[in-house]
Formats: sequence, structure tokens, C-alpha cells
Amino acid sequence: MDRYRYRFRSVWRLAAPPDAVRAVLERAEEYPSWWPQVREVVPVDDTTGAARFRSLLPYDLFVTVRALRREPRVLEVALHGDLEGWARWTLTPDGTGTRALYEQEAEVRTPLLRALAVPGRSLFRANHAWMMRRGRRGLAARLSSG
Repeated sequence: MDRYRYRFRSVWRLAAPPDAVRAVLERAEEYPSWWPQVREVVPVDDTTGAARFRSLLPYDLFVTVRALRREPRVLEVALHGDLEGWARWTLTPDGTGTRALYEQEAEVRTPLLRALAVPGRSLFRANHAWMMRRGRRGLAARLSSG
């Protein structure tokens, strides 16, 4: 195990078809309106944006996000900055709704996060899990409100 590398996986079941879910997920600049831990997303150009995240821990993460894949059922980005790696959404039909699989692999880059990588690992993972639960709840509410 690389002490600075994290792998995350979350499955969200949503009561909306994949096309509707994708339509919301591909508009990253709107994430802060439904996902409280995504504090800011500023578009740089058609494929790149600057983002700031903060979950329960009192620490903001800053990343540049660049689109790698924009397919009907897959959205994937590269992450650069406080985190280096990638994140991907894979959407599949699930009855009348959608199964949204979120996968992320990233290495922490800041000196503080690297120093805390081993002693803080379980706390960082719990922080991420809480953020993902809040994101799923926010996306479900956004989709149900139209």
C-alpha cells in the first residue's frame, strides 16, 4: 500500500434515468448548489475547472479538474493540485432508475496531508464517506425537484 494513495468507491442508487443523472453530473460548476462539500467550481475552459472541497475536517482541498472521458455512461476527470489522480462516474440503468458508481484514485500532495497520511488514514476515509453520503442525498433531491 502506498501511504499517500487513496482509492474510493461508492455506489449511489438514484430514482432517475441515466440520462437525467448524467445531465446533472456533467455540469460540475453547479455541484455546490446540491453538494455542500463541493464549495466552489470555477470553469477555466470547456474541459477544465478549478474546484475547492471541504467535508467535516477543517481543511480545504484545491484541485484542477480536467475532463478525460465524456461518454453517455462514463464521465472521468484527472485531478491535479492537493490531490493527484482521477475520478470517474459510471452510470448504468437500474430498473427505472440509475446505479451511479463513483471511483477515485488519488495521491495526497500537500505536506500536511502527507504527514498525516498514516495516523489520519481512517479519519480521512470516514471524512470522504460522509461527503459521499451528503452528495448522494443532494443529487437525489436535485433530481426529484427537476
